[in-house]
Parts: sequence; C-alpha cells; structure tokens
Amino acid sequence: MSERAEPADYSDDGTAVPPVPLTGDSAALLLSPRLAQFAAVARAQHVTRAAAELGVPQPTLSRSLARLEADLGVQLLTRHGRRVRLTSSGRTLLAHAERSLLHAERAGRAVREDADPHSGRIAFGFPHTLGPSTVPDLLREFSARYPRIRFQLMQDYGAALLSRLRTGELDLTLISPPPDAPDVTVRRVHRQPLRIVVPAGHPLAGRKRVRLAEVRDDAFVSLPAGYGLRQITERLCAEAGFAPRITFEGEEVETLRGLVAAGLGVALLPAPAVPRPGVVELAADGPGVVREIALIWVNGHRAPAPVEEFRRFLLARRDRLLSG
Repeated sequence: MSERAEPADYSDDGTAVPPVPLTGDSAALLLSPRLAQFAAVARAQHVTRAAAELGVPQPTLSRSLARLEADLGVQLLTRHGRRVRLTSSGRTLLAHAERSLLHAERAGRAVREDADPHSGRIAFGFPHTLGPSTVPDLLREFSARYPRIRFQLMQDYGAALLSRLRTGELDLTLISPPPDAPDVTVRRVHRQPLRIVVPAGHPLAGRKRVRLAEVRDDAFVSLPAGYGLRQITERLCAEAGFAPRITFEGEEVETLRGLVAAGLGVALLPAPAVPRPGVVELAADGPGVVREIALIWVNGHRAPAPVEEFRRFLLARRDRLLSG
C-alpha cells in the first residue's frame, strides 16, 4: 500500500470528500469492523496473506485500511517490498485493537455459554422471605439435573424485583403478591400459609388456631411499606375488620421473629425453616390467610435455553406447590 492513505470517500463528480472527524459513537461505529482487519495485516505483515486469512479480496482489504488511515488522519503502515510494517501510530492502535478484540472474543464466548442449555447462566430473583428454604430447595433439585448451569441470585422486595426484571437484570423472578402488570407474564406457583406469630407468654400462646381478629388490639411488627408481605398483612387485617398498629419494622423475617420473642408485638409470617425459641406459631383460622407466590417474566422476550429450562422446571412443580 502507498505511503499516504487515500481519502475515505469521493463525491459523484470524483472530488475527494474530507473524512469525518471520529468522535464518540461515530468512532466506535467506524473503527469496530476494521480493527480485526488491521490486526490481521499487522500480524501477517503482508496484505495479501492477511486477505487470504480473512477470506476477503486483497483490493477490498487495501481500500479498508486506506480508509481507516484517512479517517484517523495518521499513517499506520509502511510498505517495504511485499511486506508492511507498523508505524509508531500503528503500534499504538494495534495494542488497543488487540485488547478490544480480546474483550469481544470473551463477550462472544460468554454469550454462547449463557445460551448453552446445559452450562448457561440464569439471573433469578426472589423475595427475602423465600431465601431460607424454598428457593434453596428448588435450586438443589434443579442443579442436580443441570450441574453446569450457573445462577446469579438477587433478593429484594417486590417492586424492586419487578423493576430489575423490566431492565433486564433478571431473567425470572418469584414475587408476592402477584403484580397486575400488562408487560409481564404471571404464573402462580405457590400458595403459602401464613402463621400468626406471638410471644411465648402471650394469652393466645396455648391455642393451636386463632382468628386474625383476636390480635386486633396487639401491636404488630412487620416488614417496611412496599414489601409484599406488608401489603398482604394490611389487606388481611382489613378483611378481618381492623388496621394493624405497626410499632416496629424490620427487613428480615427472622428479625421480626426476634422482635416478637422480645414481646414487642405479634406478626403475620410464613412458617420458619427452623423453629425459633420464644415464639409460638399459630395457625390462622379462616380461609385465605395465605400469600400467593408467582413466577413472572417479561412479555415478548425470547429466553435463552437455560432460562427456558428453569422456567419449565418451576412451572412443572406448580400443581404440587399450589396444593401444598
């Protein structure tokens, strides 16, 4: 190739059109497809050999390199017989190009691995209250079948999980109560009974079943406003004819049980994985004292193979969980 690069383009009358300065996104768009070509020529030190390796005609490759030099406004290569050598600017660009190409290769490999139904990655969300046993049990069973699939787990409250799903941070999430949102698919997968949790010395502690209205005069401890279990507590209490007087809030269910054990209130909670001393878990008398848990995903989004496999796995257990 010549010592000086040719202009990047020509107008209809054959006059040279000055190259457009490379800034911001325009630089990325113009440089990206040419970096691999430039790197191939730099490694081969020969345009014809590089063209053969890339599977493109030699004139096409020469023109692409000339346009690259014109767009950048520097000379990248010098010809010495049939071989080419890098200029100082060429060596600088090659160092950056090789790093960029390595990152692109790794990104492509990661995407291919994520799409592999047997060794991909799943971003899965769920409320804190499902962390102690429900989710670990499901993951243990699934991972026994697909040991090479990796999980990125995120715990948060309902509104935050829904937001992360919409932004693409999550592939799937469990949520309670199920949202009424047109942009997501909702499939109810679990109906979890709730317990009325009272201190061991509470007047109702000797009973096995109580009505929610029987603790209407007690102080309540609960999760903060915005959490799904808090919404369910307020709704069920309203259906029982009262508004709960919430005196303490905590972000973890076991913290709430500790507050109950300390005599600071009662709570409406799912059954614990391990019984906690100092509290009594009472069955709630009457229908509907449960929380429904749904699996949701964004509409119109084609899920990678491992995500689809995990979704089928969870939905296959829906009948068993809903009847439990």
